[in-house]
This record gives sequence, structure tokens and C-alpha cells, in this order.
Amino acid sequence: MATTLITGAGIIGCNTARLLAERGDSVLLLDKRPAHKAIASIVDDPAVKVIEGDVTDFDAMLNVVDTQGVGRVVHTAALLSTAIRQSPLDGVRVNVMGSANVLEIARQRKLERVVIASSTTVGYPAFGDFRGAAFPEDFTLKSLSHRPGSIYAAAKVSAEHLALLYRDLYGMGVVVLRYAAVIGAWSGPGTSVPGKVLTSLVAPARRGTMAVIDDPFTVWQGGEEFIDARDCAAANVAALDASSPEQGVYNIGSGTLNSFDDFVGAVRSLYPAIIVRLDVEPAGGFAGFPHVRRAASDISFAERELGWTPQYSLSASVEHFAPLLG
Repeated sequence: MATTLITGAGIIGCNTARLLAERGDSVLLLDKRPAHKAIASIVDDPAVKVIEGDVTDFDAMLNVVDTQGVGRVVHTAALLSTAIRQSPLDGVRVNVMGSANVLEIARQRKLERVVIASSTTVGYPAFGDFRGAAFPEDFTLKSLSHRPGSIYAAAKVSAEHLALLYRDLYGMGVVVLRYAAVIGAWSGPGTSVPGKVLTSLVAPARRGTMAVIDDPFTVWQGGEEFIDARDCAAANVAALDASSPEQGVYNIGSGTLNSFDDFVGAVRSLYPAIIVRLDVEPAGGFAGFPHVRRAASDISFAERELGWTPQYSLSASVEHFAPLLG
């Protein structure tokens, strides 16, 4: 059996490797700076090999594919928004050119399947105009007023279009997954906004002190759609296995919206005595985006074409990840 290469040994990549290894697949985890202890806390299996590698280095990546018997790729390697704000050009190199390198190598070596990790942030600018019951993958987009709200989102839009063009022009097996706001906790580098929200509530609750919320990115009006990192991993595996993923791009979310109060309530189920004080009022939607979200994602295509449905509620995610926070 060909090896599955997973770029990015973060919480989603590691959970994907764990699921594949549990069923007997050969897996290669590639990361520029592997956090070996954090990786081992999720997947510690002889079927999983961890190597250093940089997705922006085309020749080195090609050599990995050629020498390691790679037949499929799950591409999760990316810089998150905080890192990109500090170094925009690095964000473009990793998130755009890294994706382009993966796709071109897959074309040259005729790989069986490439799964590209994207984000629902590509649709955030359209939330203010959307009036439907569930936000579809093929949403209406105005090229100027709905332009991406961050370099991270712009890079994800670029990677999505590149992936679909490689599929359409070269007949490649490419699937794009738009993850909702990912909930997770681990000891490795990189912290998502949902992770910051969870930490800002859980850490003081453990100490028996008041949770003071003073970061406008960690409180929001309306709702946000969250997804457990373990559900993202299961979606990656489903996308690798899907026989006819015709739509090509799929929303990977819970299909429900949660308010800030819902998030606090999920934490309160573990720490009943938690007291929260807001020192900042939410000015808009999640993570500082101006538009308030009123509809969750339509996840029906992921169920029909990938055979995937989410397994973890917000409360279940908080219950699992809160004890893992450092």
C-alpha cells in the first residue's frame, strides 16, 4: 500500500495520522519543525514516520514523494493568521506556494488523491449579505466587497482555486475541505482563535479566579460554527477514501452556530463556579471579522459525497480538550 504523506504535524495532521495508522496505513508526517513530544501525545505508532521538511522547497518535497513511496497527500501545513500578520510574505510562501508545490508534485507523479485543508474564513465577508438557512459551498461572492478579510483567508481562496484548476485541467483527484473554527488543545506550536477562547476561560476557572475577557478577537456577536480537530481528521480520511467527490469543495463543520454564551456554558459544565467578566464588547463576528454570522454551514454534501458527519458537539470538544491545556 502506498504511503500517505501528511504535511503539517499539528493537531489535525497528527489526529489524521492516528486514524490512518489505526487501520494499518503507512503514514509520513512532515513538518518544518516537528514538535516530537506533542506529536507523540496524539500518535505514537510505528506505522507513522515523522520527518523534517519544508513545503516551500519543491525539490526536497519531490524527493520525499519519490523516496518514501507516497501515493496520497493530506496537505494541512499552513501559517495561521497571527504568524502571517507578523510576516505576511512567509504566509504567502507557505500557504500559497506550499499548496502549489503539493499540487504540482501530485500532477507530475500522478498521485491518487490530494486533500487540501481550507477554511470557512473564505466565506466570512459574505455573511453580512447572506439570508439563507445554511451557508453553501457555492455561495454568492462579490469580487470587491466580499474580498478576503485577511491574508490568511486570501491564501486559502488562492489554494482552493489552484486545487480546482489542477483537478479540472489535469484530471487529478483533488478534494478541498473548508474547516469551521477548529477547537483543539495540544502542547505543540500554533494556537487558533478557538484555542485562545478556550484557554482564556479554562485557565482562570482552574485557578478559581475570574476569567477576564479583554481580547476583542475572543468574543463575538451572533454565532460561530466550531468543529472538533478530531472531526477534521475524520473528514480528511473520508476525503482520501471517497470514490466520487464530484463537488470538490466541502464544508466541514458542526452545522450549528454557537454564541459566546454557549461557549461559556460548555466550559461551565466542567467548572460550575466560573465567573466571566467582559472588559471588551464584541464589535462584530468571530475573530474580529466585521460581519455577524446568522447561518451555519450546509454540510450535506460532505455527508452525501464523502460519507462524513461530525461526531463531537461543542460541549464534547470542551470536555475533551480542556484537561489538555497546559
